Amino acid sequence: MLKIEGLHVMLGDKEILKGVNMEIGAGEVHILFGPNGSGKTSLLMTIMGYPQYRVTEGKIMFKGHDITHMPVDERARLGIGMSYQRPPTIHGLKTRDMVHICDRDKIKKVEDLAAAVNFTDFLNRDINAGFSGGEIKRSELLQLMAHDPDLMLFDEPESGVDLENISLIGNSIAALLRRNFQAHIEKTQKQTHHHLIKMGLIITHTGYILNYVPADKGHVLYDGVMACRGNPQEIFQTISHAGYQECIKCCNQRPTPVTEIQTSL
Repeated sequence: MLKIEGLHVMLGDKEILKGVNMEIGAGEVHILFGPNGSGKTSLLMTIMGYPQYRVTEGKIMFKGHDITHMPVDERARLGIGMSYQRPPTIHGLKTRDMVHICDRDKIKKVEDLAAAVNFTDFLNRDINAGFSGGEIKRSELLQLMAHDPDLMLFDEPESGVDLENISLIGNSIAALLRRNFQAHIEKTQKQTHHHLIKMGLIITHTGYILNYVPADKGHVLYDGVMACRGNPQEIFQTISHAGYQECIKCCNQRPTPVTEIQTSL
């Protein structure tokens, strides 16, 4: 469903992605780890199609379409959506109107969607104007719920969220991706149509999201290169106890190409 091959990306005069390869299959959720400045957000922004992230080599395929140089709006219509870590404040645009704009089918009831993320009282306020960290995340989720894309990109959904909101954010993301832990356990026995088409790529530093969203694969992006991939829980435990350097050291000792690595960290 999503295939990235040999992706090199420039931001200004600096190369920030250096030959990234990644595949996300139908119904899969992947977690992206990496230290600050490693290129994680840049990868998501490139997948979403922001023009300042200039692809100099490689390609991005989505649902059989080459989207490498496709504009943002066309990618959104094709079924890619993103929740941003620090979305802008938009004065003069009400949250209610933004949610309606995001609804591709124009049939969803804004109030019902807002109630699901406890956001009804914010519908008539300007986008992100005076919102707390948790309120911004709920606003982003509300817009994604209206869009209901096939591929969802989440840039640190736990960032700036207090403990009271973590559960709501985590469970809402699980619902958007049409998965929970019980469904994940049973997926080899019974699949629904939605499980087959919804995909997610989630950046996390805290790892909290793993308590709510069962992930299929984890990746470590380090200095613009995919240094490691494997079981997301195992990767996170290694990072938590030994830091990124130990993870990279472990992978550097292996002669196998990164695309074939199955971590045993």
